Amino acid sequence: MAIPHEKLAESLEVLRALQECGVVAVRSGDLTRTHRERLVKNGFLQGVMKGWYISVHPDEVTGESTAWYASFWGFCAVYLKERFGTNWSLSPEQSLLLHVGNMTVPRQLPVRSPKARNKITTLPHDTSLFDTRAALPEAGQVAEKDGLRLFSVLAALVSCGSGFFLQNATDARAALAMVRDASDVLALLLEGGRTTVAGRLAGAFRNIGRDRIADDIVKTMQAADYDIREKDPFEETVNLILPAREQSPYVNRIRLMWQQMREPILKQFPAAPGRSSDIAAYLKAVDDIYVTDAYHSLSIEGYRVSPELIEWVRSGEWNPDENKDDREHRNALTARGYWQAYQAVRKSIRKVLAGENPGAVSDDDHGDWYREMFGPSVTAGLLRTADLAGYRNDQVYIRRSMHVPPRYEAVRDCMPAFFDLMREEPEPSVRVVLGHFMFVYIHPYMDGNGRIGRFLMNVMLAAGGYPWTVIPLEKRDDYMDALESGSVEQDIAPLATFIGRLVSESLDIFGLLTTRKY
Repeated sequence: MAIPHEKLAESLEVLRALQECGVVAVRSGDLTRTHRERLVKNGFLQGVMKGWYISVHPDEVTGESTAWYASFWGFCAVYLKERFGTNWSLSPEQSLLLHVGNMTVPRQLPVRSPKARNKITTLPHDTSLFDTRAALPEAGQVAEKDGLRLFSVLAALVSCGSGFFLQNATDARAALAMVRDASDVLALLLEGGRTTVAGRLAGAFRNIGRDRIADDIVKTMQAADYDIREKDPFEETVNLILPAREQSPYVNRIRLMWQQMREPILKQFPAAPGRSSDIAAYLKAVDDIYVTDAYHSLSIEGYRVSPELIEWVRSGEWNPDENKDDREHRNALTARGYWQAYQAVRKSIRKVLAGENPGAVSDDDHGDWYREMFGPSVTAGLLRTADLAGYRNDQVYIRRSMHVPPRYEAVRDCMPAFFDLMREEPEPSVRVVLGHFMFVYIHPYMDGNGRIGRFLMNVMLAAGGYPWTVIPLEKRDDYMDALESGSVEQDIAPLATFIGRLVSESLDIFGLLTTRKY
């Protein structure tokens, strides 16, 4: 007779086979009742609605949202196909968000289908589906992405409401920038005689500097004897020219977000004191705060470390080959990696204090910080050597966050664009806040993004003459909420205010870093 753990292993093997086939939404019929009940009881399967489940990690705290947010899009794709076949699509507005790489989990996902019942389907963690009877895109105007049926970019721009340009200005501009030529959209406008939409799109294209497309829309509609009145649907213009040849909507979104977020930061953040002239004194102050910084930064990420463990690892007396079964072994490896990365960051700070461009320094050096951070875990055999190769090659999700980082393929485009913005940015405060925010928004690595993001923040602080600033563990919730506001609502003010206050406090208590007092 099989013992309990052997029975569970059998059920897990069945679940693993489903996962290897790409199954995200597990239906009752995919598993026998015995396997299903066993997996639910042991925390490997979680109910979404009657007859539908998602797989979860048993260590996930009951009621936590991480597994659901990570499964949301895949679940919806399978569930909607099961319900409507191919006779459905997401709304034009949601289609545009997904086309430009905004994978944020919505509170309510609007779905169109002739079979819709104008009904809300409740989903976990205050999310839902709302199906409505509304027109679907024509056959040639349907785009499919990861099983989700969308309006094509052109069809969505023609079909979306004017409110989208006000409520999602960054995403709307990124979508407009995907259009290469007026002829792509004119066919749809002329076919339906859509003069109001034509006027709106002409104004929208002119808003982003695509005057030729705007002119072509107006002239062609007039030539077809339509009365067209151009109207800019955006509330304001942006002082940014999007490259006409840029292929990645992710990159354009980052550029637009950067431009949009600059002003709130300048209003919220304390003025830069100016770069320190006493490099030795500044680095001495950085060294003095190391234990405090390591404790709080590692604790924020969920590692159980103490000041004593951090000092022990830093001292060099700790031997990674000893105490393999020690409960603190993994935490000690992490603390050692943090110490090694800290030393690499210290070298970067020396460079920026010597006058080198902080964006260029962080671009050149952040890979070293990452390799040092995870080097001890590779040496101990907990990670593969290949894990140090560079940016991630898989999708990653952020615990409890509705923000879904860009696809790993997009990371290769996003990171060079990000560091270009860092190099070109003249304001130290903007580099501080957006350096940290954009790094964790892109999430280029499978692990360590928060720690490296805070290192990047402190290198930018040094470049502006601000003191090294610790984000304290007791303010973790405020910190995460501020990051979430920036990522999901594109409201950077809470993060700028949060970091700005900590920096102001550091200016008061950091002491004499140089021959002058801050």
